[in-house]
Amino acid sequence: MSDTLFETEIMEFHKELDARGLNCPLPILKAKKALSELQSGEVLRIMATDPGSVRDFQAFAKQTGNALLSHVQMGHEFVFLMQRK
Repeated sequence: MSDTLFETEIMEFHKELDARGLNCPLPILKAKKALSELQSGEVLRIMATDPGSVRDFQAFAKQTGNALLSHVQMGHEFVFLMQRK
């Protein structure tokens, strides 16, 4: 787990989305909008607090073809890195 955390801390991202305090489906909807504003290959960093967001972002990545590069849990927060296809 610490390797993933380390990668998340040093990996470059192009845009950040703060979805903390939002519940499903808002983190996904906001991520979808933010990803649409990125170029192919660019990375979005998402911070969320919804415990269901891990499952939601995994499903979202499968459905959309955007890559879920990593996700880590830090206390009650989740940090995701998604790359636009």
